[in-house]
Amino acid sequence: MNLVLRKVQLPLAHFTLEIDLALTARATAVFGPSGSGKTTLLELIAGIRRPSSGSIALDDTVLVDTTNRARFVKPQHRAIGFLPQEGALFPPLTVDQNLRYGYAPEARLQNGLSFEHVTEILEIQALTARGVGALSGGEQQRVALGRVLLSSPRLLLLDEPLAGLDTALKERLMPYLQRVRDVFNIPMIYVTHAADEVMALCDEVVVLESGRVTGHGPPGQFFEVSEQPRYRLRGAVKANRKTTD
Repeated sequence: MNLVLRKVQLPLAHFTLEIDLALTARATAVFGPSGSGKTTLLELIAGIRRPSSGSIALDDTVLVDTTNRARFVKPQHRAIGFLPQEGALFPPLTVDQNLRYGYAPEARLQNGLSFEHVTEILEIQALTARGVGALSGGEQQRVALGRVLLSSPRLLLLDEPLAGLDTALKERLMPYLQRVRDVFNIPMIYVTHAADEVMALCDEVVVLESGRVTGHGPPGQFFEVSEQPRYRLRGAVKANRKTTD
């Protein structure tokens, strides 16, 4: 993956999001406190929001360029999978119907993301006949992840997919995210404010504070082992933290 955001800006309520980055890692964490612009960054990449200025390109495709107002690829044409915090399943549909929403069986010839393979890796084969309301929180997240994968994305955006889950459930779900990373080889951008998740899943970290990138590098550059929580920000990074809403 080669995702390039050049001089991207978007005014928000309390600050202006300003991003100038090139991301090439298999799994990139966007780490920072609540209200720092992490979700907005994903929405810009997905095409849910437009920047006020700047450009975004994924590999050889320019997704948006404000110097050319006609250059804006609509979200449904970006081949980018976006998993929001709540998973956003369709309650009236069964698990099988949710999974097949947007699934193009012919695409599996190109990327290997067959229905059978995805449901096997995520261990959700036995859930397909159920309604969404009959699923646990962890099952819902796995089904939501499966639905995104079956849309055949070339980039996966995960917005705090483990937020709101207890520690035991997070530990059970993390191996599934690792399988997606390793088996399907789809690059991912993973928003979180949990250091343990970064260390378990990601190859590089973007630290975002008040809309600006304050650090970019391998996880070991920013985190150190601690008793509680297991990992914490290193002192040099903590010293640069700003107050956010």
